[in-house]
Amino acid sequence: MQRASIQLEAMIKQLYKRLVPERHRIAAIEAFHRLRAPLYYGRRFYCNCCGKHFRKFLPKGHTRRENAQCPRCGSLERTRLLHLYLQAQTDLFKRSLKVLHIAPERCLFDILSKLGLEYIDGDINPAYARHVIDITDIPYPGDYFDLILCSHVLGHVPDEAQAIRELRRVLKPGGQALIMTLLGLEAPHTLEDERIATPAERLARYGEPDLCRRHGLDFAKRLEKQGFRVERIDYRQALPAEVVTQQQLGDGQRELIFRGVK
Repeated sequence: MQRASIQLEAMIKQLYKRLVPERHRIAAIEAFHRLRAPLYYGRRFYCNCCGKHFRKFLPKGHTRRENAQCPRCGSLERTRLLHLYLQAQTDLFKRSLKVLHIAPERCLFDILSKLGLEYIDGDINPAYARHVIDITDIPYPGDYFDLILCSHVLGHVPDEAQAIRELRRVLKPGGQALIMTLLGLEAPHTLEDERIATPAERLARYGEPDLCRRHGLDFAKRLEKQGFRVERIDYRQALPAEVVTQQQLGDGQRELIFRGVK
């Protein structure tokens, strides 16, 4: 009986995926989160992306991180930190810029798409952005964008070097690309092995089942090799400890900002 119930549940899930487009499924999940969010309201934590206070955040990750995800807008530690940095350290909210946002986080998309910018959100999967963009072949001319946001993408791209070259190509001289990735803080070199091919192997070695590599402390050099001038920024160090705690801004493995300038 239990086996039949499991099989029936799997069949229903498969049918649901076939009948309901992925974009609509994502929208339904987001709507559910917004409806459920009041159950988590409180004063302990604050999400700067949706402006709400919570008694707790949700856990996240294959290696479980407690109080990581906002129950309402879905922001993660790195998203909240990047939003703070964009507000305080860039002109994004002060003047009209041309912005490319690769694999846009929904909570940041909701904010940035309302600023009156030339804002291009792109993903290889059309369910996750308005524009279909392959990061290794960006369909825009050279020297076009003032600012590029690329968070936790390069570790998933098989041809990382080509992706970095494309980011630099479409960036204006003097423009900046803010790049983030999952980083092994104790690893001097990036772990990358084509023999690590299955999701289970990648999860065990890289920490996520769909990563092509686990970046190490040489990540800045990998960006520099393709022509960027790179500054590594741990923006948590510029913030009061109580802000880091209340907004849950991570431990640095996912939150370092690599500012690449052309």
